[in-house]
Amino acid sequence: MSRQLHLNAFLMSTGHHEASWRLPESDPFANTSVAHYQALAQLAERGKFDSIFFADSPVLFGNVGRRPAGSLEPTVLLTAIAAATSRIGLIATASTTYNEPFNLARRFASVDHVSGGRAGWNVVTTAGPEAARNFNLADQPAHAERYERAAEFLEVAYKLWDSWQDDAAIADKAEGVWAVQERVQPIDHVGRHFQVRGPLNLPRSPQGHPLIVQAGSSEDGKGLAARYAEAVFTAQQTLEDAQDFYRDLKARTAALGRDPETIKILPGIVPVIGSTVEEAQRLEQRLDELIRPEYARLQLAKTLRVDPEDLPFDQQLPADLPDEDEIEGAKSRYTLIVTLARRENLTVRELIGRLGGGRGHRTFTGTSEQVADAIQHWFEAGAADGFNVMPPVLPSGLTTFVDEVIPILQARGLFRTEYTGTTLRDHYGLARPAGRTPQLQEATA
Repeated sequence: MSRQLHLNAFLMSTGHHEASWRLPESDPFANTSVAHYQALAQLAERGKFDSIFFADSPVLFGNVGRRPAGSLEPTVLLTAIAAATSRIGLIATASTTYNEPFNLARRFASVDHVSGGRAGWNVVTTAGPEAARNFNLADQPAHAERYERAAEFLEVAYKLWDSWQDDAAIADKAEGVWAVQERVQPIDHVGRHFQVRGPLNLPRSPQGHPLIVQAGSSEDGKGLAARYAEAVFTAQQTLEDAQDFYRDLKARTAALGRDPETIKILPGIVPVIGSTVEEAQRLEQRLDELIRPEYARLQLAKTLRVDPEDLPFDQQLPADLPDEDEIEGAKSRYTLIVTLARRENLTVRELIGRLGGGRGHRTFTGTSEQVADAIQHWFEAGAADGFNVMPPVLPSGLTTFVDEVIPILQARGLFRTEYTGTTLRDHYGLARPAGRTPQLQEATA
């Protein structure tokens, strides 16, 4: 079979455009509606998407006046979605900075069991001092330290997921032995950041390990992705930048002895779709006109580490912004925003409009055929293994993508027409990780 796209649906309340909640048809309280998210997941499953994905942060993000604020804890939400779907993968974000390995290993293994092998974990290190202050810290740990902790965190999680052999539970009713104790062993991990005895209090899950996703594009982020990630969500504005990132990450992966085909790179795309180009442009303009620029400037100033007063709406960004090396937060997103503004000579007002739809992800406005063309071009030009689809308005943007763009991609042989497997690893063409070598000793009464 020829190479095919992988598509993930990134779901966010009423849509990714920050003003989507202000449209007459939008439910401004959808961010806490389980039924809303179940319906979106069923829609994505009808379109044969590989997976759905929820971002998350252990902090109230931004000004609550700007857009629907607050989100359900995503692994809890995924269990409700698992009951309403049967095939689509279920990916949630969880922080290695403000959790412990045992808790998260258990939580994602539980989602994998509940869903029959459809769980994925987007591993993040959580930038920003606001989150730190929710966890008894005055400020965020340094960037390099967060990534060092993340690497050890993942190593502990792998050990915990493998602390049960696949054949540990034998359920021998005649002998009265449910599981063989020797096939369930402590991990006795002792490292710089964690000391974990183990074993996990849950048998090995259907996928062995939930799918590991990563979304940071800094040097440390790419290093973590090359070593551990099986899918990477990234933000790239131009084909050249996407190709450079793709080549770099695939080469890093190969240098660590991994098959580059086992890491799927999925740039974000915000498709604004109309039956004509003019209709799509009208929708984009309508959304942009609903942005509250004073709120957006506050968020931009926080990202750039400057005072809002230093960002006059009708002037370009100041020349003396901090260097990336001075940024301890989201380094790659900072660089993307500054590069976009400088490359296109955008005023602050224009930059706010460009970021309103996808916070730095590529926005594409056009017909369904043009969106499919854009996806195919990046896919075939060595810039992507697929896309993280970010509808600007939900549910309508996802409905249009499923009903109009997916059939075009299918007709071109670029995307599946039916699921061929049952697990998330099946969808991404990834093998189930082998566990500990089974022991052959017999159970004793």
